[in-house]
Amino acid sequence: MANLKAGERRKLAIGVVTAFPPSGGTLNEYGLHLVSALSKDPRVGRVHVLADVIEHIEPPALVRHIPNVTVERCWQFDGYGAGYQVARAALREGLDGVIFNSHFRSFGQKSAASALGLLAAPALRGLGIPTVLILHNLIETVDLVANGLVQNRWLARLAMFIGTSLTRVLLYSSRVGVLLPTYAALLRRNYGRTNILHVPHGSFGETRSAPLPIPSGPRRLLAFGKFGTYKKVELLLEAAVLLRQRGFNDIEVVIAGTDSPNTPGYLESVRQRFSDVQGVSFLGYIPESDVENTLASATVIVLPYTATTGSSGVLHQIGQVGRAVVYPDIDDLAALTRAEGYRGEVFEPTCAESLADAMAKVLVDPNHRRSLELANLRASGAFTMGDVAAAYLDELDQLVPTVDVARLHTAADGQRLASIMPQRSSERP
Repeated sequence: MANLKAGERRKLAIGVVTAFPPSGGTLNEYGLHLVSALSKDPRVGRVHVLADVIEHIEPPALVRHIPNVTVERCWQFDGYGAGYQVARAALREGLDGVIFNSHFRSFGQKSAASALGLLAAPALRGLGIPTVLILHNLIETVDLVANGLVQNRWLARLAMFIGTSLTRVLLYSSRVGVLLPTYAALLRRNYGRTNILHVPHGSFGETRSAPLPIPSGPRRLLAFGKFGTYKKVELLLEAAVLLRQRGFNDIEVVIAGTDSPNTPGYLESVRQRFSDVQGVSFLGYIPESDVENTLASATVIVLPYTATTGSSGVLHQIGQVGRAVVYPDIDDLAALTRAEGYRGEVFEPTCAESLADAMAKVLVDPNHRRSLELANLRASGAFTMGDVAAAYLDELDQLVPTVDVARLHTAADGQRLASIMPQRSSERP
């Protein structure tokens, strides 16, 4: 405080609750890029990451290149004490605000464990620490049966009732950020809340003026993600067989990623089923440091989805390297492309012939492919992770107390600093 001048504001100590690399937890890549962007904002003095526990300790080099960042692995995936552990760590660190990078399964596959973790956001607000809860998906927009989260429609109705009840409580966080404008409208309409923010997903890494070059050699059709529930690679492989029958003999199919936690063994079963198909590779888990090069190795990237669960992080990464994409024009993907300007060829999500047609349109016309690459690169650069960080910090700026240095110096000796700090700004209900 002594180094502050009159009218200046101290730099913020921000907590970020997230799965964090080298953890394989969902949203860990988004968490890494969000933390990096926050640390570079001049309003931030330090970022304290409240991350998931992993079996081994990451090398210090993981965060060495990110200034003013510390990582504390304090909560266990599927652990019932995650919310308590997050709140305790945030209070101990004296954080000015906490941002939660989350969706409804961030803290566990077990519903109770995940709910208890998410409840740390409104709980910390009640304890006097402003919170921003980023929700990457909403229970109302997810087909629970199609996504493999429940087994039948009756269980889906029960889960929907529990999920909407949980949402109502979570909206007592200081602010709730969502990645699609349709989500913001839904929350305002269904729950009557005004503390809802629409902040787009944002692109990772640097903004480019041109797509990364496509390597020479076979034309690569790439799928990237966690597969087995609503992301099915069988359709891609069937479509590749059709393309070969049409004379596209120089193509190869690359599956980059792992099984979804809900479908262990899925990719191995696919590998065995399609073992007689030539030119197919399964790369397995891709570390964050290799994601960009993996995406850039493709000629066309395919999103073989039958349903969606929010704004597509993969699509934003595709735009970052400048690649043509083929995707089903459904649900949140349709909303995302229309809202943010991404372009690609579309296909029917259960029809291999339709997927083959869409890929062929990109493969046979280099000019069309180039136009898609440039459109996606522009869409990616329109809103970066730095913009995301700035948007959430703007909100926290309204909630964190300001120290008036002039009043501090004129305060009577021995007077507690807390007695001259203004109260936290009023929060929207």
